[in-house]
Amino acid sequence: MNAEAYLGAGVALSPYRRFTRAEWASLRADTPLTLTIDDLTRLKSLDDPISLEEVIEIYLPLSRLLALYVAATQGLFKATQRFLGAEDGKMPYIIGVAGSVAVGKSTTARILKALLSRWPNTPKVELVTTDGFLYPNAVLERDGLMDKKGFPESYDNRALLRFLSDVKAGQRNVAAPVYSHLTYDVVPDEFFYVDRPDILIVEGVNVLLASRPRGDGREIPFVSDFFDFSVYLHAEESVLEQWYVERFQRLRETAFRDPLSYFKKYADLDDEETMRVAKDIWTRINLENLRRNISPTRPRASLVLTKGADHRIEEVALRKL
Repeated sequence: MNAEAYLGAGVALSPYRRFTRAEWASLRADTPLTLTIDDLTRLKSLDDPISLEEVIEIYLPLSRLLALYVAATQGLFKATQRFLGAEDGKMPYIIGVAGSVAVGKSTTARILKALLSRWPNTPKVELVTTDGFLYPNAVLERDGLMDKKGFPESYDNRALLRFLSDVKAGQRNVAAPVYSHLTYDVVPDEFFYVDRPDILIVEGVNVLLASRPRGDGREIPFVSDFFDFSVYLHAEESVLEQWYVERFQRLRETAFRDPLSYFKKYADLDDEETMRVAKDIWTRINLENLRRNISPTRPRASLVLTKGADHRIEEVALRKL
């Protein structure tokens, strides 16, 4: 049967192999659990009620798969070095973590970092978020982009690409800017240094986005060109809105009350006004960014984790090799 006839028969082709939660959990095999309840409490975000069950059923199999991928890549790199007669250090394995605001990217990235650092061939795992590569608020305000914060145009993409290129090339002590969620801004003259890790995890809403072509015809690499593997966290729009609003309400009672908080102006809102403001920010900024820039990148991911309304991952889709 030719391809046209195959498609005409109503069979949907997909680049992904899909697993139910139970099917994926069975792939853990004998991978030991190396995180405790205390570890999990330190790693999870305020709005992501992840459980040890989730770690065991979803993230342990994923860490096992990634350990296999990394080992294979390390072996290929060493074979290539022998072939070339080269000795230019090691090349880090880079993992991208993408998805909407409030979907749980930070928790996923931190759990992966903790699990992968416990594998014997990858003891050195670093995590960088793309928030540090946002333009400072002064620049965003000058250019009328404060309401587009998190959109592609709000990032210093050249700096991010230069950082990833240097890390991938095995350079020592590559600097990444530091971002403060309290002041909602890049911290001036403060940097985090990445020094030849075995694995680098890069977390951000738009890390799988394709670059826009230059007017002069010159090539521009994608951020994801530097990734060896990528994870996209997916949930329905209505669920994401609910999670965002709930997080906003909790932050009103906690972080927003800090005198240094950029969002201190929201700390004294009543419940009704808090709901209205949160929904407005979600619809006007985050939902638009999700629809225009983030969701379209989901098919580019190596792995898609789909969450239900209770934050539990219900389906895993792994790209076929």
